[in-house]
Amino acid sequence: MKSEYVIEMLNIRKEFPGIVANDNITVQLRKGEIHALLGENGAGKSTLMNVLFGLYQPEAGEIKVKGKQVEITNPNIANDLGIGMVHQHFMLVEPFTVTQNIILGSEPKTKTGTINIKKAEKEIQKLSDQYGLKVDPRAKIRDISVGMQQRVEILKTLYRGAEVLIFDEPTAVLTPQEIAELMEIMRSLVKEGKSIILITHKLKEIMEAADRCTVIRKGKGIGTVEVANTNPNELASLMVGREVSFKTDKKPAQPKDVVVKIEDLRVKDSRKVDLVKGLSLELRAGEIVGIAGIDGNGQTELIEAITGLRKAEAGKVLLNGKDITNLTPRKITESGVGHIPQDRHKFGLVLDYSIGENIVLQTYYQAPFSKHKILDYKKIYSKANEIIKEYDVRTPTEFTKARALSGGNQQKAIIGREIDRSPDLLIAAQPTRGLDVGAIEFIHKKLIEERDKGRAVLLISFELDEILDVSDRIAVMFDGQIVADLKPEDTNEQELGLLMAGSKAQKAGEV
Repeated sequence: MKSEYVIEMLNIRKEFPGIVANDNITVQLRKGEIHALLGENGAGKSTLMNVLFGLYQPEAGEIKVKGKQVEITNPNIANDLGIGMVHQHFMLVEPFTVTQNIILGSEPKTKTGTINIKKAEKEIQKLSDQYGLKVDPRAKIRDISVGMQQRVEILKTLYRGAEVLIFDEPTAVLTPQEIAELMEIMRSLVKEGKSIILITHKLKEIMEAADRCTVIRKGKGIGTVEVANTNPNELASLMVGREVSFKTDKKPAQPKDVVVKIEDLRVKDSRKVDLVKGLSLELRAGEIVGIAGIDGNGQTELIEAITGLRKAEAGKVLLNGKDITNLTPRKITESGVGHIPQDRHKFGLVLDYSIGENIVLQTYYQAPFSKHKILDYKKIYSKANEIIKEYDVRTPTEFTKARALSGGNQQKAIIGREIDRSPDLLIAAQPTRGLDVGAIEFIHKKLIEERDKGRAVLLISFELDEILDVSDRIAVMFDGQIVADLKPEDTNEQELGLLMAGSKAQKAGEV
């Protein structure tokens, strides 16, 4: 009898030292559906899909493809069975072209045995056109946007004949516009007969795109629901095991003295192109200022200039009246700046250090963690344990390597480290990227607590609902300048979207 499911993962159990990542979970995927896999950070979603893709071997359970039991011992077998995976962290070679990346390991050959690049480019162009991906086969990976790189990953799976596509947190690094385009691509894939498993914790995307949703909590399967018959509140409760508030509870801000004064700041990017163009902004103690802007309008360069990671060409950054422009990152940190970076792997963690060591990266050379330049590991790990508990960082132990933690738990460790130092200025760049609704609620509360303690908080986020919900003031950034300065209660997503795109641009103070 023919199965109604193209994929069945039945009672899958996967263990790692000290942890059961998947505890007898069942997921069944129908042909032509988008099936969401929802769970908190570290719930076991990616692990389960890595089992399906052959990267991990389960301790128990069985996998069926179109009703037939299979053993998937490596990704090549998964590809042969028509299963492709688009990973959260892209597997691309930057100096190579789109075509070279897609055909890597499956190169078509000419009669003389050389790689037939022209044939491959034609086939990739055809696939790109068929699914509306709009990818240039000859472009180099380093020259295209993050959203376009993700489309290359999708094409890699399609080129290998995938009928089932696994998307692992696909919107974590995308702009709102790129997210909307990805949703359209998914619908197009399903119309062409593909089936999709979507790993996510973003309820809005599940409600918009998915047909059914399987919820995982702390490694256990909670159940599968029809998305049409549920709502975000119910999904959130299933995911975290309690009611979740989507609106941050906060009192009106009581701004006091100016903590940060940015005057006519000018910053170039790595190509020597002006990206911050005479920007001026003030932040006061006891307020959260949110910067809204489309990625690429100078936000990254602004943060890097404030934190000493990039040289400012002109202008000043004053912290409590002291000029900190172009000081070293350590001197700026010691002056009272905390930095939650938007790229946690590049700037937030040393992945091969333990999570305990990462938690003292800003302070390891100071007392009580160091005496006469000798590290006191007992005190380091004692401090790490405090932050792990307070910020609910889910890790087997404080000695576990940072790279072994889920992205959300890595982020919570960074946020705990930066807030624990009580900086006068806390820069939070994409602080909830990759976090589930329960963790987002917790982080927002922490930012507001810092504000209420008299800190100045600079929030940079591509999530407009986060900017509107958490900020006391919104500075809209377009083309390297602040073009509007607004109160959240006086604006909405539509107006912010227009300002971010350069429409109705007004100088700060004129709104």
